[in-house]
Amino acid sequence: MTVTRHNVREMALQALFIASSHPDLAITAALQQVLHYWQVEQCPEYLTFLVTGVWDDRTQLDQQLSQYLKTGWQIQRLSRIDLNILRLGLFEIKNSPAIPAKVAINEALELVNQYSTADAKKFINGVLSNFIPDSAE
Repeated sequence: MTVTRHNVREMALQALFIASSHPDLAITAALQQVLHYWQVEQCPEYLTFLVTGVWDDRTQLDQQLSQYLKTGWQIQRLSRIDLNILRLGLFEIKNSPAIPAKVAINEALELVNQYSTADAKKFINGVLSNFIPDSAE
């Protein structure tokens, strides 16, 4: 099986969801579960970059995301899947200079199409759009 960048993002989301659902599980164990499920023997480097990067920076990512939530909303109120899509999208915008910000957002929205709702798509697009540098618009 050829693993595309989209597949890598999907695997990253799955690993992050597993880890956030089971706080006692190491992120590496969650990643191994996903690789086993996908029947991928060699972990793609970009997958490791995304999963460990998002997991290690999740507190900072949540703080950055929080400033764009509607009044009265807190990170803890978001569904686990939507929160991890937001984290993944923001991490990619901030830490993958080879990936245009709009591509990172479009990829996040594709994950929403697969794993969440139409309302979440509008919400995630709105939040992540705040992180597009002015020169990219």
